[in-house]
Amino acid sequence: MDKKIEIPDAYSVPLNKINPADPALFKNNVMWSYFERLRKEDPVHYCERPYDIADDVFRDEEIGPFWSITKYNDIMSVDTNHKVFSSEPAITLFDPTEDFTTPMFIAMDPPKHDIQRKAVNPVVAPGNLKNMEGLIRERTQNVLNSLPKNETFDWVSKVSIELTTQMLATLFDFPFEDRSKLTRWSDVATARPGDGVIETEEQRYEELYECLEYFTKLWNERVNSEPKTDLISMLAHNPLTRNMEPMEYLGNLILLIVGGNDTTRNSMTGGILALNESPEQYEKLRNNHELISSMVPEIIRWQTPLAYMRRTALEDIEIRGKKIKKGDKVVMWYVSGNRDEEVIENPNSFIIDRERPRNHLSFGFGIHRCVGNRLADMQLEILWEEIMKRFKNIKVMGEPERVNSSFVKGYLSLPVKIIE
Repeated sequence: MDKKIEIPDAYSVPLNKINPADPALFKNNVMWSYFERLRKEDPVHYCERPYDIADDVFRDEEIGPFWSITKYNDIMSVDTNHKVFSSEPAITLFDPTEDFTTPMFIAMDPPKHDIQRKAVNPVVAPGNLKNMEGLIRERTQNVLNSLPKNETFDWVSKVSIELTTQMLATLFDFPFEDRSKLTRWSDVATARPGDGVIETEEQRYEELYECLEYFTKLWNERVNSEPKTDLISMLAHNPLTRNMEPMEYLGNLILLIVGGNDTTRNSMTGGILALNESPEQYEKLRNNHELISSMVPEIIRWQTPLAYMRRTALEDIEIRGKKIKKGDKVVMWYVSGNRDEEVIENPNSFIIDRERPRNHLSFGFGIHRCVGNRLADMQLEILWEEIMKRFKNIKVMGEPERVNSSFVKGYLSLPVKIIE
């Protein structure tokens, strides 16, 4: 059982002690007022000694000092300026350790970033997405048809995890009977030791080496076969990526697994929660299913499945009068930018027929904009089309259990009941 943590009111904490990266804020879903205060009072915020509320300790040795960018337009300016704000050596606050470094193209700068991203781009090209649409719909129908009626079940495990894991298995052409391994590796890659997923960093390394071993077998099969349209074949047959070092291959696998799993999975759950919290929007949707196309990007804004991305300053630069020095960590809080009152009207309201629903930061911008954003949209659109054909009401029956992370903004469980 999780210990109950008393989270202090955001406005009672001295500004210089606010640590927006404290996972307890996200686990307890109380980060909103902290970000609201930072946007108003200190939109370019320096956290010198990151404080952990849950353990009542400073964790400077883990992530060190960092800057928080919390307003929409400032985040855009950082995200689109890769010449000053580098993705290397990492996109999270945790730097890679010397004994376990997994390079991945999202944490690279051009030209290497561009080469590796280009190698996997065809899997999410419009033509390939069109080819996958029928399969995605069929699998979605099968999952929804198998759900129990009038009894409580966990939406996360029965629907969100199942659908995203099936999709990942398709993208990798991964043995379908082993697809649960993909979910496990995704969770292992992003979990903090002691949170219930892994106990130690050594356990993380051990399980991710198993991931590498499994995928190396698949690579060896694909590299000696005719090229196909799955991600492994694309990397194995592209002359610019076929000679990747093993740890770089693992890094890109982790990126593609987490990117294809955590994000869509948590938006699938977040949409159910948002509609239950805003019943008038649910009624609006029941009366007009055509609103699904504008509701999906609103779900993605509302959920913001990855709360932040981190950059490293390559030179001294000033933002809003604050002097960021070369080598400083700079965090773009998408979760805060997506609630910026100056850019998004009524940002704390879930509105499924917004005029500009795609005006959100969840996919990032610039050269690192999410490569699978159209696939994510399509999966969610199909899910909601099939839900609305079948179920009048999916009712949330209790509080969600949230992930203990300030990076992955997600859910461990959500009890629901389909009311016929």
